[in-house]
Amino acid sequence: MNTVQKQIVVKNHKFCLEIYPQREGTNEDQFVYEIFPHGYKAALYAFSNKQSLDKMIKEKYLYEKK
Repeated sequence: MNTVQKQIVVKNHKFCLEIYPQREGTNEDQFVYEIFPHGYKAALYAFSNKQSLDKMIKEKYLYEKK
């Protein structure tokens, strides 16, 4: 059970994205992740754009089309 770590950049703000493995009893389509901003401005961006950032992460990094 390894955590997947990715360094991502969104609108010139750097973040560390950690995606955790499936846990027993969760649906196949559910992923647990955390995002850690690099710096104060990235934290402000994440706080102000939480919904759009969440949507982008799910579309681009969690549910990639095969």
